This record gives sequence, structure tokens and C-alpha cells, in this order.
Amino acid sequence: MSPIEREENHTIVNSIQQSFATSHQAGRGMLVVYVTAGDPSLEETVEIVTTIAEAGADIIELGIPYSDPLADGPTIQAASQRALEAGATIQGVFDCAAQIRERSSIPLVIMTCYNPILQFGPEAFAQEASKVGIDGILASDLPPGEAEQWCEVAAEHELATVFLVAPTTPPQRVTRAVECTTGFVYAVARPGVTGARDELPEDLKDSVARIRQVTDLPVAVGFGISTPQQVAAVCEIADGAIVGSAVINIIAEASDRDARLQQVSRFVSDLATATRR
Repeated sequence: MSPIEREENHTIVNSIQQSFATSHQAGRGMLVVYVTAGDPSLEETVEIVTTIAEAGADIIELGIPYSDPLADGPTIQAASQRALEAGATIQGVFDCAAQIRERSSIPLVIMTCYNPILQFGPEAFAQEASKVGIDGILASDLPPGEAEQWCEVAAEHELATVFLVAPTTPPQRVTRAVECTTGFVYAVARPGVTGARDELPEDLKDSVARIRQVTDLPVAVGFGISTPQQVAAVCEIADGAIVGSAVINIIAEASDRDARLQQVSRFVSDLATATRR
């Protein structure tokens, strides 16, 4: 993909990048929150996401539950299993997203492995995602070197693309990943799988700097970000922080629906406050 093609691609969908720009102008980082759609049910997911949006999150990653994930740690694997047992399907997630969009304008990014996209059909998947108000797609296991066809399909349906860059990603692949990205670059904080951690890796600042050397796209850091203190630290060196497992734990452990919404709201509000530099 040539530089001109990349520039045109970056202008296709601006809602995600506009959100980052607005936060930057306000002197704060972005808060991206991941939830597994269908845990504990698709109906409750609509309430959970709108509650998270009202509590101060800037972007929602809506995970499609999948039985054989590659990057999900135990917390999100368990959430996916609960969602599948509750009857979640790809179409059900799209219907859930449509209901969220009726209640909130928060940017929505579908996070999924690529196999569900293939099963649904890439063209049909992108068309349905666009129809229900999805803003971007993150296919976590799709190598950038093999993503050209998917990126073209996504662009045709005005969907931003998000790609992962890990600390161990070779320089050539980092370049290719950012060339394919039209939303934000997902900087993986550490090798391995998702899950809450007590401390940030010491080389995180260098990892983010390495990405910034090859792109001016927004960079958000995820994998292991779980406290307001960590969010604040991440927002000092990157454009945003991504929190998933810590929120999933609250959803899983709450005693009932009302407690779940109250606890999620309080936690996300604390995370959002921490994004203010």
C-alpha cells in the first residue's frame, strides 16, 4: 500500500481518530474499555456498555465470544465461555451493537479473531457491522502481511481497522501494521495474553516510542492495564489506555444486575478521572 493510498485510507473513518484528537485537545488521554458481548447476556451487555459510556469511557471494544482465542487470558476466556453458553452469536452481537447505538454515540470497535469473520463472510461481516453503527474492527490474530484484502473490504464499508503491535514485533512488521491501521494502533504492553497485572513493564515507554517513530496515528496501550494508577501512567506516554479484564472481573463477581452496573460505573469513572494529565 502506497503512502498516498494509506493517507486516503486514514480519512475514510474519522470518528475514532476524532475522539483521540478531542481528548488530546482537552489535555487528557483516552479510555478504551473492553467488554465481552453476551456476558452475562446480550441484553445486559447493552446496559453495561451504555453505563460505561456514561461513566466516562471514550471508546468501547465489544468482544465477539469465541471458543478458541489466541490472545485472551483466563478472565476473558471465561467470559467468552459464559457468553456462548448464554446463547451469544455473531448476529446477536451485531443486534446488541445496534441497540447500543440507539442509546449512545460512543465509538464502537468490534474485537474478534479472524475466524468468526471468515465464517460470517468478510463482505457480509463488514456490511452488517457498518449497518449497525460499528466504527472499527480489530481482528486480533490477522497478520498485517495477510490483511490487505480485509482492509479493502473494511474500507469499502467505512470501518476503521485496528492492529496489534507487541514489544516483540519485528520493525518491518511494525511498519506494516501501522500501514494497515486506520483507527488507532493497539500497543500490547507485554508479551503473552490479556489479564490484570500489578505493574507496568519497565520498557513500555520505549515500546510506545518505537511505534511513534513510524506513525502519527493514535497509540493506545492494552494487556494488563487494570487500575487508575496504571491508566494515569499509560496516558503520560501514550494517547490512551485499554482496560478489559479488570472490568470483566467486576461483571463476573457482582451479586446481581444493579450491583453490576453500579460497580462498573464507579470503577470506570475512576479510570476516566485518571486519564486527565
